[in-house]
Amino acid sequence: MTLPPPLPPDRDPGDNWAYAADGTRYWGAFGASGLLAHDPLRGVLLQHRAEWSHHGGTWGIPGGALHRGEVPLDGALREAAEEAGVPRDAVAPTAVHVLDLEVWRYSTVVATTSRAFDPVAADAESIALEWIALDAVAERPLHPGFAASWPMLRDALAHRPAVVVDAANVVGSVPDGWWRDRRGANRRLIARLGALASAGVPAALLGLELDRWFPRIVAVVEGRSRDVPGVPGVEVVAAPGAGDDAIVAQATALAGDGHRVTAVTSDRALAARLAGVAAVRGSGALLTLLDGVAPRQ
Repeated sequence: MTLPPPLPPDRDPGDNWAYAADGTRYWGAFGASGLLAHDPLRGVLLQHRAEWSHHGGTWGIPGGALHRGEVPLDGALREAAEEAGVPRDAVAPTAVHVLDLEVWRYSTVVATTSRAFDPVAADAESIALEWIALDAVAERPLHPGFAASWPMLRDALAHRPAVVVDAANVVGSVPDGWWRDRRGANRRLIARLGALASAGVPAALLGLELDRWFPRIVAVVEGRSRDVPGVPGVEVVAAPGAGDDAIVAQATALAGDGHRVTAVTSDRALAARLAGVAAVRGSGALLTLLDGVAPRQ
């Protein structure tokens, strides 16, 4: 049997084992993560694992141990680049699934390709790398961990979540003096939505499985706030007339394009208009999330 290459002495401290109380060990002292890259035309990118690796000879996703201080998203993208030559700018993360064993966590980052690329076996951890059609994945001898999560992950590939935010309603739900500077209040909300877009939205808000999603976020602004700019991860739509009409129009267009839409508003009349088009969550639910990812300014 081929032996694994020796670990370099200057390796990151994360490149080590985590141990459970019963002695079971898991690779990655700080946990581990991997990338499930999905190309709608070619399928998912899988790695035929080297024989010397854990569950060698099986098929799974590129991934490995997190480095000290590294978040799972960055770790998955780094490992995919190192093991499979995946260009960081060629994939857009859509969701994260977390297997939490208390002493060790494995995060699967689901991503959609934004442009075509050919994988390259960049180190000794791969026998082969292939794009495999979704219906053919289960035919391969899969890594047990990936095999257990594949049905849920495959279902997730079909979802394209989007969030439409009634900015005026969210801003107006907090008595913080917004009426003295509506534009400034909307600008602060957009900035906080940008932080949420970067961190990801908990699956519960969207009514989806897995743990966290990176949906398309559209904030509809109106009145004096029509010129508030967007930020990375957040599109700002200026309502040409009534804000409610623009929100319904945006939700309808997104749903028609195949998105699973969640609208954020506490306006009951607007919620009634959105029935059958979008799931509706109250402004308070969004504000609670924003408080957790960005301090209020």
